[in-house]
Amino acid sequence: MKKKINNNLILYFNNIYPYKSKIITKKKNIVTVGIGGNIGDVSKRFKLLFNMFKSDSRFTIVETSPLLINPPFGYIEQDDFLNGIIVLKTNLSPMESLRAFQRYENRLGRKRSFQDAPRTLDIDIIFFNNLKMNSKKLTLPHHGYKSRDSVLIPLKYINKS
Repeated sequence: MKKKINNNLILYFNNIYPYKSKIITKKKNIVTVGIGGNIGDVSKRFKLLFNMFKSDSRFTIVETSPLLINPPFGYIEQDDFLNGIIVLKTNLSPMESLRAFQRYENRLGRKRSFQDAPRTLDIDIIFFNNLKMNSKKLTLPHHGYKSRDSVLIPLKYINKS
């Protein structure tokens, strides 16, 4: 199902976006990630990612948002993006989580060419608990999330657990 927000933004609903788990876990950290892509069959790739998280014992999926079809920003000479939010629980640290997410990106075809380039899959840590950090490799909360419809609109559909 699709729901048009305006001429540039469309919400997309399927059987796993949005999703809310009934699984209870003792994992201590709540990680909110933004996912995005605009090369190839992104919807299929997001389903693969969901299943990869489900089968990875380091993570428990708490919930997902509907997906948002939206125009690119930064480098705008590219196709629209599909974006969403996944909330996970884990016992990994922020840096261990980042490394795991980068391995997922690589397994699903991510190539890094330039900032804001077209991509098969991008996984950004938006929040990690209520942690604030600013290192060379990771800034928490994610810089710029407050000004991006691609994050803010899907976040509205997430119930903070």
